[in-house]
Amino acid sequence: MRPWGSLQERDLHAVEEMDRADCDPRRLNRTYARFPVVNRLLSGWRGTYRRRLRPLLATNGAVTLLDIGSGSGDVARSLARWARRDGFRLTVTAIDPDERAFAFASKVPRVEGVSYRKAHSSELVAEGRKFDVVISNHILHHLDPGQLAAVLHDSELLNRGLCLHNDLNRSNIAYLLFLAGFWPLGVGSYICGDGLTSIRRSFTAAELTAVVPSSWSVERNGPWHHLLVHDAEHRLEDRA
Repeated sequence: MRPWGSLQERDLHAVEEMDRADCDPRRLNRTYARFPVVNRLLSGWRGTYRRRLRPLLATNGAVTLLDIGSGSGDVARSLARWARRDGFRLTVTAIDPDERAFAFASKVPRVEGVSYRKAHSSELVAEGRKFDVVISNHILHHLDPGQLAAVLHDSELLNRGLCLHNDLNRSNIAYLLFLAGFWPLGVGSYICGDGLTSIRRSFTAAELTAVVPSSWSVERNGPWHHLLVHDAEHRLEDRA
């Protein structure tokens, strides 16, 4: 592990413990169970829902959404709950290729409108699936260049209106504040250690802009995140 101060460049050799096939299943499940706390405090999805998704729902009443690499499924469940409270119908398909993530998500209390599937985005492309919105949370920094290009390509093929990929913004201050604020959640889980690894692997805005197609834009999403955005040519009101 490189020292925390070496954040000038992405640490592409660091591997999150929970990504290892032989990681402790009990610690892994505790990590999944604690994701809602981390995402509620840091990931900015409540604001993204208000700015990006609620206007679509208000215009269309019902919207379909794909969550790629959904992990524990907490973001998918939160979005569906917020939409329902606002009187809208958001139908969410949450996919993750990891059997362990799928198993965990499938066992949590059911939220209306949310379904889970063990799958890669490429499988849904092959099936000809389409969604009004495609999102992800904290997956971009996991991907090598070929995987990143593939996920963005799949996202464009799968969506009718909007893609939103939320990911971490690498900085020394983010690293130090996460260590100081979230070490208690790391007790018995991978939250703290893997969170720090994620920050070391994540992009700066300039780095992310340099590696994505020009049709994608990198926007600030609070102090700790980027939002990688793609607007499809055909708006929701023009769909068949």
